[in-house]
Amino acid sequence: MKAKLATDSAVKLRRFRKIRNLPFTRFFGVMTGAILAAAGLELFLMPHGIVVGGMTGLSVLFALTAEMKLGLFLFLLNLPLILLERKNIDAPFGLFTVCGLLVFSLGTLVLHPSPALTGDPLPAALLGGLCLGSGLGLALRFGGALDTAGQTVEGLPRKQRQLFPSEGMRLLLNCTILLAAGFHFGFEQAVYSVTAYILAHESMKILLRGIRLQVRVRIQTDRPAEIQERLMFYLNREAVTVQGQSEEKTPGQLECLCHYLELPRLKALVKDGDPDGEVTVEP
Repeated sequence: MKAKLATDSAVKLRRFRKIRNLPFTRFFGVMTGAILAAAGLELFLMPHGIVVGGMTGLSVLFALTAEMKLGLFLFLLNLPLILLERKNIDAPFGLFTVCGLLVFSLGTLVLHPSPALTGDPLPAALLGGLCLGSGLGLALRFGGALDTAGQTVEGLPRKQRQLFPSEGMRLLLNCTILLAAGFHFGFEQAVYSVTAYILAHESMKILLRGIRLQVRVRIQTDRPAEIQERLMFYLNREAVTVQGQSEEKTPGQLECLCHYLELPRLKALVKDGDPDGEVTVEP
């Protein structure tokens, strides 16, 4: 009975992935994400001068400073990076990205005359960050990109990651944008901007990776047997040997499944047992 249920679940999952990868489904998903992101910007963030990270945040900063329409900056700032990396990305991904950016930009132009849905900047930061991040994540999930500089690449195929800068470059860009917004609009607006950015980033990650309660960790240690004993005794977690310790003193590798709330304690147990041990959370 269990084998039959597992087989049925696998068939349904394959069917769902097949439907999700259809060109029409992908196009619809990217367009929906673009409209949702545009609504988050124009109905919540822009009216209150709230700036987020990435090319989207840079576009908002330029639009608010120059008192020009946001849609123009959104398209023109993202397009050069797409053109530079056109040989390194898949053709469908590039096509969906350009179409998504067009709808994203046009959506902000259409919604620009609309009044803000809330007059309080804190709910605007929360709801705007949630809408923007969900839109960006939805577009990425279906094979398009609406922000070529500020988005996470976790969960993306390797070839699609070529479009985005490295983690260090993204962090530097986002910090620079948020600092510039803070100096230009004041400390209070900077707090709202950071709040919106964090919400956008986290909601985008959830859409890409899903909500995972169980995480897989890889432990590199010179004392694998001791670490296994400690994890079993204190956390009741079994660590499986992936690579044993060889005679050349190369560290052994263990693999373990644990709840994400147990991660800090697991890392502490590994450090207590082996100060030189390393813990890596697999994406």
